[in-house]
Amino acid sequence: MPFVRPVRHFTAVAAAALTLTLGVGAASAQATGYRYWSFWDGQGSTWTYATQGPATAHPSDGDVEGFRFAVSADSKDASKPRSAPSFDAVCAATPAEPGRKRVALVLDFGTSQDAPGGETPPAARTACARVPEDATTADALAAVAKPLRYNSAALLCAIAGYPRTGCGDQVSGKPATTPTDDSAAAPKNSSDSGPSMSLIAGLAAVLTLAAAAIWQSRRRNR
Repeated sequence: MPFVRPVRHFTAVAAAALTLTLGVGAASAQATGYRYWSFWDGQGSTWTYATQGPATAHPSDGDVEGFRFAVSADSKDASKPRSAPSFDAVCAATPAEPGRKRVALVLDFGTSQDAPGGETPPAARTACARVPEDATTADALAAVAKPLRYNSAALLCAIAGYPRTGCGDQVSGKPATTPTDDSAAAPKNSSDSGPSMSLIAGLAAVLTLAAAAIWQSRRRNR
């Protein structure tokens, strides 16, 4: 029985490595999320995550802008506003004026699941902001959804007073692959599917240990 001891040694080490690998894989299934207002550009019946903040975005007359409060890990995980009304549906009752523009705003205060403790999200609503031609989205928001609240880094913390406290608060243990609301979730990056890199690395380590154990056993029994 010349190979019993090396094989037993390998089995124990491999089992430990595999256990560690699976543990890392399970841990990666959980991600840290943040509770915040995300900002979206309306394009027909769809939403696109905005590439700049509301304080620097300058919408044109006839644009639709959306805001959604939710817990998200990043922009790929962010939940969209759950409705996408047209500009005409929001601003039909607001006539145009010379020197001013109209911006349709969709405000989705999210679900009770994403609400801070002790708070209830208001019902989602729309508003048509009529503002000067050089106004930003933040200006349009301030015209129809006060009070707004910002932090020292100019991050938008509250719209229409919601939430009362907090700003981009960290929320641990949010499943990385499960959006807060499937109907409102942004499309996932295809790279999110399949085995994680930690799992692949762990399996590679197990195979390396196997090769080393076999080599050592053969060397000892020459």
